[in-house]
Amino acid sequence: MQIDKSCRYTSTHEWVRVEGDEVVVGISDFAQNQLSDITYVELPSVGDTLSAQDEVAVVESVKAASDIYAPIGGTVTEINDRLADEPEIINSDPYEEGWLFRMKPIDESDVEDLLDASQYESQLPSE
Repeated sequence: MQIDKSCRYTSTHEWVRVEGDEVVVGISDFAQNQLSDITYVELPSVGDTLSAQDEVAVVESVKAASDIYAPIGGTVTEINDRLADEPEIINSDPYEEGWLFRMKPIDESDVEDLLDASQYESQLPSE
């Protein structure tokens, strides 16, 4: 299982990476592994304003459907259009090609309140 040390994490397995004045959001390798073969992704719309913990997306797999929550507040600036036709990218590359959406944070310092990689790893169930 991979944990990208450049990301911050939520206890619900979303990751956040700061890129310039925006953040990129996705789900962790642990989350995609638990879901198994991802078959469909429903993403927010560009321009949506989100509050932290808002239900913002749905990821469906052969096993289950899982809600995705906004890790911080902000406005969606871009979605990963490739996921409409290739949702399985999340399984093969959750931290790069399998990102879900980008957003402009309301307060960039909110990212610092999320779990760092070692805190996230320590709260995962033992395998």
